[in-house]
Amino acid sequence: MTRFRRIATEEAFATPEQLALLSEVTRNDDSADAPFWQMMTSGTNPFANRVARQLADIESERLPAMDAFGVDMHVLALTSPGVQMFETGVAADMAARTNDLLADICKRHPTRFAALATIAPQDPAAAAREIERACTTLGLNGVMVNSHTNDEYLDDAKFWPILEAAAALGKPIYIHPRAPSRGMAAPYMQYGLANAIWGYGAETGLHGVRLIMSGVFDRFPNLRIVLGHMGEGLPFWQWRLDYMYTNGSAPRLSLTPGEYMRRNMAITTSGMNWDKVLGFCIDAVGIDNIMWAVDYPYQEHPSAVDFMDAVELPDADKAKLYHGNAERIFGIAPLT
Repeated sequence: MTRFRRIATEEAFATPEQLALLSEVTRNDDSADAPFWQMMTSGTNPFANRVARQLADIESERLPAMDAFGVDMHVLALTSPGVQMFETGVAADMAARTNDLLADICKRHPTRFAALATIAPQDPAAAAREIERACTTLGLNGVMVNSHTNDEYLDDAKFWPILEAAAALGKPIYIHPRAPSRGMAAPYMQYGLANAIWGYGAETGLHGVRLIMSGVFDRFPNLRIVLGHMGEGLPFWQWRLDYMYTNGSAPRLSLTPGEYMRRNMAITTSGMNWDKVLGFCIDAVGIDNIMWAVDYPYQEHPSAVDFMDAVELPDADKAKLYHGNAERIFGIAPLT
């Protein structure tokens, strides 16, 4: 079997400071994010204890796990919800220090780690400045935004400095899930639906559709948005989005929703190790817009590697999924 470079493009880490503050701010919080982080920081759940340990580790456990399954590189990002639940000044300061830490990790292991910058969208102008610092001075590979901030979405004009900065630098914004915002959360709070089983995808898919329908891709035609988990459902809805846009009363745009998806968006396979879905997404958004991911440590390497290895595709296409598209979209240097 051909040996491909394997770049995993949605791989979480955490700092002890972030985990401690998440424990504090969610202790008496009524948001949909709170139950998960109360579990994650309780110390009583075996899954949560393993994930928390692996989030905080970079070298002693993560690198051997990558080696064991032939994973060459992780694209690291501060775990959701990043700093977006914290007070603005605290969030901005933590974001900058996290980016310094990420840059140091990548410098020490340049062939093993790339990274997405953490920002505090609570202050859009400062966040835009941090994008420029992180992606130019520090050399990070893009930006991570964990969906809504204070129940607001990036299509709001107040956040356009963030979109403008990323587009001007040619750096993608990865919109990672978090639990539904307060305006949509109530029906998800029963049956454990607010998190990865359903709520994350529904919430982040909504964010993606809002960006498309708001016209931000006409204002920032070079902006690239990345969605995980096979596109958070958007590829599946593409035909209906186009039909209802064409025949409905939505604001007129330069392109159809599906055309923006193929021009301005990319998706990853994170946490969706299913060949049938991958085949559909290749047809819907194109092989050049899909990147492989593990979703470590919330999901683990073996199933993600086995899934992609078993997919029946020409080597040239599999190379794009495993590493070529990530190298192009995130500006990761190809191996020589």
